[in-house]
Amino acid sequence: MFDRIAELALHRSRLVLTLTVVAVVAMGAIGFGAFGKLLGGGFEDPSAPSARAQQLIDDKFGGESNLVLLVRADKNGGGIDSPAVERAGRTLTSQFKGESTLANVISYWDTGSSALTSRDGKEALVLAHVKGDDTEQGDNASVIIKQYTGDRNGLTVEAGGEAAVGDEVPTQVAKDLALAESIAVPLILILLVIAFGSVVAALLPLVIGLIAIVGTFAELYVLGSLTNVSVFSINLTTALGLGLGIDYALLMISRFREHLAEGVDVPDALRHTVRTAGRTITFSAATVAAALAALLVFPQFFLRSFAYAGIGVVAIAAVSALLVIPALLAVLGHRINSGRLPWAQTVRSAEAPLWARLSRTVMRRPALTALPVLAVLLLAASPLLGVTFGTPDERVLPESAQSRQVATAVQHDFTGSDESAVQIITTGPVAPADLRTYATALSRLDGAARVETSAGTYTDGRSDRPGPAAAALGRPDAQRISVVTGLTPKSDQAQDLVKAVRAVDAPGGTEALVGGTDARLVDSKASIADRLPYAIGLVAGTTFLILFLFTGSVVQPLRALVLNAISLTAAIGVMVWIFQDGHLASLLGFTPQPMDTSMTVLMFCIAFGLSMDYEVFVTSRIKELHDAGADTETAVTSGLSHTGRIVTMAAGLLAVSFFAFGTAHVSFIQMFGLGSGLAILIDAVAVRGVLVPAAMRLLGRTAWYAPKPLRAVHGRLGLTEGSSPAEV
Repeated sequence: MFDRIAELALHRSRLVLTLTVVAVVAMGAIGFGAFGKLLGGGFEDPSAPSARAQQLIDDKFGGESNLVLLVRADKNGGGIDSPAVERAGRTLTSQFKGESTLANVISYWDTGSSALTSRDGKEALVLAHVKGDDTEQGDNASVIIKQYTGDRNGLTVEAGGEAAVGDEVPTQVAKDLALAESIAVPLILILLVIAFGSVVAALLPLVIGLIAIVGTFAELYVLGSLTNVSVFSINLTTALGLGLGIDYALLMISRFREHLAEGVDVPDALRHTVRTAGRTITFSAATVAAALAALLVFPQFFLRSFAYAGIGVVAIAAVSALLVIPALLAVLGHRINSGRLPWAQTVRSAEAPLWARLSRTVMRRPALTALPVLAVLLLAASPLLGVTFGTPDERVLPESAQSRQVATAVQHDFTGSDESAVQIITTGPVAPADLRTYATALSRLDGAARVETSAGTYTDGRSDRPGPAAAALGRPDAQRISVVTGLTPKSDQAQDLVKAVRAVDAPGGTEALVGGTDARLVDSKASIADRLPYAIGLVAGTTFLILFLFTGSVVQPLRALVLNAISLTAAIGVMVWIFQDGHLASLLGFTPQPMDTSMTVLMFCIAFGLSMDYEVFVTSRIKELHDAGADTETAVTSGLSHTGRIVTMAAGLLAVSFFAFGTAHVSFIQMFGLGSGLAILIDAVAVRGVLVPAAMRLLGRTAWYAPKPLRAVHGRLGLTEGSSPAEV
């Protein structure tokens, strides 16, 4: 296959490049519409009890409150109950109720509920449910928020709640993405020019990155038309597309220039480059795609979306590198070194003396050099012992965000809001006596401020008369119960309350489905925890198989899995130390909170895949030399000296792409970018530079062991590298 690709590039290069331009233009036209197809949210398991509860509440009761208007009287307008403010409040409520995109509008000026006014009497709440599916809800919320917030007839109105957070987060992420790319792309170009010493050679990797990004946008448009796809997959597309495009092109171009420097003519240099680097890219792409495919086992479309985007961008980057780069190299030939910087060498030496010296030092004293590195990595991983997990809320936004300010005011100035209440819905009719018994039991639970039902409001086992809105909580075929709490949303105490509510026997032989913000968090964590072993098993199994086919050894895949696990736990441990424990919070401008469950899983899969990317880069050259007859020490030392510079260069450039997200104002995007970039650097320096040669030295000939039946399998199915003309 690789020989045919090389011949195609040599004899049909202009045709390949023409078709590529046409394809990119077509993909760009399609991909431009991807942004309109992508959705926010997607953090919940659609089959979880909380999701079923939300669906029933939407169908039977008009939906949970997901939009909060915090209304303040102007300083000169008196309190909330002053005549002028009351008239303005009632007018606002009436207009809100007239909006066709809203349901279940509940206002202080309608109910007079003390829960909807602040303790000092200067603020009041208006609650509503924004109608529609994920796409429609976001659009509807955006229109409503723009229309009703600001100064209105002596009132100051601000928007909060899940709908407002869902409106602000994607908007902020889009701004952050533009800023990150404006930083990353010029910086990467400068580093490529410095690394290659040639402007022409530096531009080619960016071409592959552009093709990968544009092609994946087109893929996301198609998938977004068929199923739910998260808007946050755009971030992965740009970072990974740019990074992998650079990685694969870097490997191909470096190998080609190396052969030209050896005196090989252009056709033979291209054939051998495609034959060797092409195989490496193929296996590398397979390992990254396998790691990302593990995200498909999770039911949350937020995680599944990253699998769609990740697998697509890996495949497109690899195919582009295998087809487009050889065609460009065939056309350019020796002109690949054009635009050479005055102070740069024409072509750098293929070997990196620093990596050769490091490798020889490690292999002479493998235990002495590896143990300190392992100790540092294990120390970095130690914060994982105290890790806690959560889901995104308004705290991922900066303190200046309007929805976050509203959430803070509701939490501190009000006695408890229905918007953060535990919501319960029965799947059938409930007799009044059974409903009263059930509500009484719920009201006695620790953390329950009050329980609102169609039969009345219950506090500490005592009942008050039904309020004005109580009738809306009952239907002939279902009952809705709200357990209002003053607990901090998503805290351990709030999650314990959800579990306690679920432990209370449902009334009248019905099923009581428990929903609300805290219930969704409990269910999301349980859903991911249940499927995580399958994801890890899939990643480990597919990676083992791919590396076995690549190396012919059963020891090499195990060695790679162990070392990658060590580097990953270290990187994630540092993220726990920063984002959960709060170190560097003032510098980075975020609020410490539990680790985002979905984003941590995503970071693991991304970083694991990229670690295997560099594993294949290094192992391919070591195996190439080993198969040519070199002993283990020579193969490792020479292999690292030939690939060390490429790996560190590729890792550094990819890390820049991820680190640029550290400028984001959404904390889980910061964590994803910094964590992925750190994992890449740890792997490229500590693992590839020290732990790999130490492990290879300690394993010796055992490193290439495989049982005889598996050797036969590899002989039939495996792909091997060939030696370069100079090495032969």
